[in-house]
Amino acid sequence: MNQRKKQKQAPLLVIFAFVALPVFIIDQVTKAWALSALEIGAPEKPLIGNFIGLQLVRNPGAAFSLAESFTWVFSVIAAVVLAIIIWSGRAMTNRAWQLSLGLLAGGALGNLVDRLIRPPGIFRGHVIDFLNYRSMFVGNIADIAIVVGVVAVVVLVVLGVPSVSGNHSYKPERVRGKDA
Repeated sequence: MNQRKKQKQAPLLVIFAFVALPVFIIDQVTKAWALSALEIGAPEKPLIGNFIGLQLVRNPGAAFSLAESFTWVFSVIAAVVLAIIIWSGRAMTNRAWQLSLGLLAGGALGNLVDRLIRPPGIFRGHVIDFLNYRSMFVGNIADIAIVVGVVAVVVLVVLGVPSVSGNHSYKPERVRGKDA
């Protein structure tokens, strides 16, 4: 493999190895814990004062349990988002962008896996939520990563931060004629 190809692959490797993969693993481990330690329908257990509690919910919909009968649509959207992140992440060298996309990818993958493997079936699986934000909504680690990733992307776009660090932009060379 030549050096140029290695340079193109390195940013994507950083995104997944150091950000997306840990987010995904933490999300799945905490969901497994929630399934073993909490019961659906049980009263909420306080976690952080009156702000966050623990309560197990199987969510067939999107955020705030919206569109519960369209679970397969969210599965497709998550898969498309992951594909876009993989495609756009191939050349990104800016660490802030890598971190942001890694958070989005890890969170999207965590919830997509739930939709693929959890009951009631493939592309219809319910996402495991267990962090109750005082009855406003119940979420999980993947949701936190997605929200933080989206906010970070918005900030990066508003600030005009380029996705490629340094002087990597394309600049055509001047063609000099015989008289130059």
